[in-house]
Order: sequence, then C-alpha cells, then structure tokens
Amino acid sequence: MDDLRLNVSLLRRRVPNLTSAARQVGLRPATVSNLCTGKIPVGRAEVRTLVALASLADCSLDDLIIRGEKIEMIETKIKTLDLFAPLAKGGTIGLVARPGMGQLVVLSELLYRLKNEAYKTILLMPEGEHQGISDIVENVEIITKTVDETYEQIAAIGGDQDILFVADRTHVITGDIQQLQEKLLGIGIHSVTTFLVDLTGDVVDEDLPYGPLETIWQFDADLAARHRFPAVNPLSSTSSVLEGAHIDQEHFTVQQKAIKVLRRYRELRALVNVRGIERIPASELQTYIRGERLEAYLTQPFYVAEPYTKKTGESVSLQDTIKDVQEILNGAVDSKEISELEYIGKI
Repeated sequence: MDDLRLNVSLLRRRVPNLTSAARQVGLRPATVSNLCTGKIPVGRAEVRTLVALASLADCSLDDLIIRGEKIEMIETKIKTLDLFAPLAKGGTIGLVARPGMGQLVVLSELLYRLKNEAYKTILLMPEGEHQGISDIVENVEIITKTVDETYEQIAAIGGDQDILFVADRTHVITGDIQQLQEKLLGIGIHSVTTFLVDLTGDVVDEDLPYGPLETIWQFDADLAARHRFPAVNPLSSTSSVLEGAHIDQEHFTVQQKAIKVLRRYRELRALVNVRGIERIPASELQTYIRGERLEAYLTQPFYVAEPYTKKTGESVSLQDTIKDVQEILNGAVDSKEISELEYIGKI
C-alpha cells in the first residue's frame, strides 16, 4: 500500500477549483489537501473520499490512484526544506505566507541555487509593484509577461531541460496555470517544477489556496518574529515525496522524531513564556532543551542574503542534515549554547 498516491496532476487539470468542489460533495478541503501532499497516505483514506474525488475528476479510481511511480526529490541543501517538506521534481509547490515572512527570499535563494545546477528559471511577472520581486528577477533567466508567452518559451526550451517556473496566485484563480500545465503535458513536457506564490497574504486563510499541490511550504509568524529564518513551519509543511515508497527509511524516521520533539517544544515554550523554565516538569526538560537546539539548527544563512546579513551562505546535504538532527535528538549537543547552533551550516 506504500506505493499508492493520488494522481495530483490529473486532479489539477480536471478540478481547478478543488476547494469549493470538495465542499459541495461533503469533503473537508484540509483532508483533500493532505491526501494530495501525502500527509494522509492514500492507503488510509476513506473509500468514500476517494470515490468522491474520482467523481469530481470524472475518472475511474484506477486513473485517480497511481501505483509504484517514484516521486523524485530536488535536493536544495536547505536543511528545513529537505528534511520536512522536500521539493517534488516536476510538481507544483505552494508557498503560504503573509507579507514579511520571507517567502520571496526563500524563493530567490532556491532560484539562485538551482540556476547554478543548470536549471532554466522562468518568472511570469506579477502585475503591480511588490517588495522583494526585484530579488527574484535577479535570479531568473527568462521573464515573461503573459501565460501564452510562458508557454512559447517553455515549448522552445523543450522537455529535456529541467525548468523552474514561478507564478503569482492570480493566474491560479483564473485557471491559466492549470491550462498551461495541461498544454505542456500535451506536448510531452513533464520537466517543469512550478512555484506558486501569493503576494497579498490571503492564502493563509484558505484550505486549498492553490488547488492540489505536491509540496506545500507554510511560513510561520512566530518563527519570523523571532528571526528564525527560513521561517518555514516544519509541523505544517509537507510533501508527497514523504510518502512511504518515495523516501529513505532513515530520513523518514528522523523526520518523524524531529516533528514530535518540535511539536512538544512549542507547547512547552508557550508555558515557559508565561511561567518560566523552572515550571517545566523535570521529565519534559530534555525535550525542551533538544527542541530549542533543533529549532536553532534549522536556521540557515542564505547566499542571496549575504549583503544584508554579512554571513556566508551555507549548503548542507540531506545526509548531513539527517546526521546532525539525529545527534541533536540523541542529546549530543545538549551542552552547546543556542548561539553556537544558529545560522550555521552543518554541525
């Protein structure tokens, strides 16, 4: 059952406005979202939910559920992304944030890193003035003004080249992105990894702001307020790469342990803020200490931010991240100061 997953691209093409469509047939949009990203494995989904989704997409269950197809991960060497919500190659990635949480910095950094690994980078320029867009412009090779122009550019590049494409949510609402993806698949181009951003912050209040996604990155106001960047929330961000058949077992085990510690650390931190660390039960103190150090370790200096932070950008392989996180969870750095773990590369 581990090798089952939803055919997200089919759902995206057939049911562009999945949020309202799901509600109309009595499905919770959050459940549908979690099935699309793999947070809820298909094998654990209710049969009626899968039947309802197949009905919405006007397809059979065999068409809706893909068996045994490997989802490839793009390793970004950004610790928190690779560990908790890996980038699904050829998938659609949604960034959920309010302005000021650093989503465009993360996107600029990704474009910078992957452009240097021979990915073609394309931006469909959003309308109006938006702070931070200039940083993205610096790290893309091709800027387009319309969806039709984007199609022509990608078609000219062809299917043998890996492509990163960035678009604003306004094109999702009109249905243009779904049509573009369908047209590209129609000419045999499967190599486009699409990033969707919302420059207004409205997405934060919606269950499925972009429709079905392979990867979702939820940004966190608390992390941003405490200058813990990248401020991507490990507890609510996820990816279809994390489904059982597509992930290394060690990665999955460490990721699950880390989530458990971080979740409890957040609960304890709320208590500490009100009543002080001395009020934490002795049995919980270890979890608090390790959660605190793990959160600090997950910060990372970015190459695109070097002029502002005066810190050299750092890249950390997934294997090094897994090893370091395992050490933190095992208590190997309990005696280290928090400041020694903030904004470093590997330990």
